[in-house]
Amino acid sequence: MMETSEILKKVRQIEIKTRRLSANIFAGQYHTAFKGKGMAFSEVREYQYGDDVRDIDWNVTARFNKPYIKVFEEERELTVMLLVDVSGSLDFGTQKQMKRDMVTEIAATLAFSAIQNNDKIGVIFFSDKIEKYIPPQKGRKHILYIIREMLDFHADSRLTDIGKAVEFLTGVAKRRCTAFLLSDFFDPANLQQQLTIANRKHDVVAIQVYDKRATELPNVGLMRVVDAETGEERYVDTSSKKLRQSYHRQWLQHQADLNDTLAHSGVDHVSIATDEDYVKSLLLLFKQRA
Repeated sequence: MMETSEILKKVRQIEIKTRRLSANIFAGQYHTAFKGKGMAFSEVREYQYGDDVRDIDWNVTARFNKPYIKVFEEERELTVMLLVDVSGSLDFGTQKQMKRDMVTEIAATLAFSAIQNNDKIGVIFFSDKIEKYIPPQKGRKHILYIIREMLDFHADSRLTDIGKAVEFLTGVAKRRCTAFLLSDFFDPANLQQQLTIANRKHDVVAIQVYDKRATELPNVGLMRVVDAETGEERYVDTSSKKLRQSYHRQWLQHQADLNDTLAHSGVDHVSIATDEDYVKSLLLLFKQRA
């Protein structure tokens, strides 16, 4: 467990990095990729040649004896929900950082991008149950609280049930929101129905964070392997080419099943390795949605 001073220092580091990214890179793309609720009345002004006559405000026109039109602006305010996986499998990383660290950075970047567009941010921490719910609010203070929680949060369970988090979102968010589901999708089984229902009501986006070591085993001989969620231990002989090939095939099948589930649910998604630049991956995702 980190000391309070360490947490505050880490929060500040993450704020500086992610706030710069959201300000310089993401804000415009975010605005384009995630639409508001519609058009809201802004003001009236004098009619100009070329204006749509259907926008004439007849009451104001009659009062001033010359034509005025209603001006509308896009109603931009959104509610953004971050569904953050806090199960044991996120405590793993063989490259630049742990999966949990990257999830925290991505979530913080999305949060700062959202508040620059005057959106509310809420968080659902989940394992195989709902660990904590932070209702949506606006402002920097609220985001720093969320980042601090992500850095120092300790789940009661190390297991994963993404479906429960998605069901909770559907129940707790009464109005339409944009929901980012951040997980390694260690076990994406039986997700399609919950995601389909949630995506009909909300705009759900899935962000998978994974470590390259999950894709293939190194040839290092006898290796002890521990399941991060169940604690189960076993030894595997990685010098076996057949074993390594089988492991890689299992990963490819896992990804194919996940992609199929998300596609059939209508959920946009991106997969990011812990040694990759998540900025490029998120920008590509945003551009595809624009």
